[in-house]
Amino acid sequence: MALHVSWAFVFGILGNVVSFLVSLAPLPTFYQIYKKRTSEGYQSIPYVVSLFSAMLWIYYALLKKDAMLLITINTFCVFIQTFYIVVYFYYGPKKEKLVTLKLILLFNVFGFGAIFFSTFFLKNPLIRLQILGYICMGFALCVFVAPLGILRKVIKTKSVEYMPFTLSVFLTLGAVMWFFYGLLLKDMNIAVPNVLGFIFGILQMILYAIYKNYPKKMVEDPKLQLSAQQVVVDVVKLGSTTVCLEVNAVGPNPNNGEGTDEAQNIKTNNTTDASNEV
Repeated sequence: MALHVSWAFVFGILGNVVSFLVSLAPLPTFYQIYKKRTSEGYQSIPYVVSLFSAMLWIYYALLKKDAMLLITINTFCVFIQTFYIVVYFYYGPKKEKLVTLKLILLFNVFGFGAIFFSTFFLKNPLIRLQILGYICMGFALCVFVAPLGILRKVIKTKSVEYMPFTLSVFLTLGAVMWFFYGLLLKDMNIAVPNVLGFIFGILQMILYAIYKNYPKKMVEDPKLQLSAQQVVVDVVKLGSTTVCLEVNAVGPNPNNGEGTDEAQNIKTNNTTDASNEV
């Protein structure tokens, strides 16, 4: 038993380190927001949901009483996600500020409040912990579907520019650490969601290996060719901590002069053909 506890501590520490590093991934995005003095074009929902997730796992860990390493990393996540939200809100347009405020009320005030008051006053502490654990696990499993969007985009565009390899590696490592942490504590609410996180992490790395040397070509989707656009990838890791990443990609500009040259060439060819016929 002591051996299991010690190994759980080791995996918990490693999970804290990996999750701490990945939680800092959005910092370059917010540096750009600071430089541009606007958060227009970005979304606040990943950070609001991440804050909600961290609050849930802290509440669960406090009731569980033997998951201190869950408390440490998610406490850090509460601070860093709050920082992200404050910066976003400060530099956001009025419309985005209202959207962010509504999301905070929905998830962090009413959502968390409803879960707290519906579970905290249950007389049986075991049932309370079990229900809260199911809520945390269900929420984590739902949000773990988020990487499907980026996987689809990589396959469709045959480009890995939307999927940083380093992040995929760290997400996979984090899933492994927290899976074994939950397994050694015999807590399936922690372990099970990270199985899905591990699978998606492996899929991302496989796709990266397949398409990393694939020749770049223009995206076939006409919607992506009409104007410059931003591709926002939100990877939310909820098995034990919360991760958000935003990657901006600018699509090709159709007004680069090629269309004018092509039209001119067609016009010249038609004139030449008509002269030959005369």
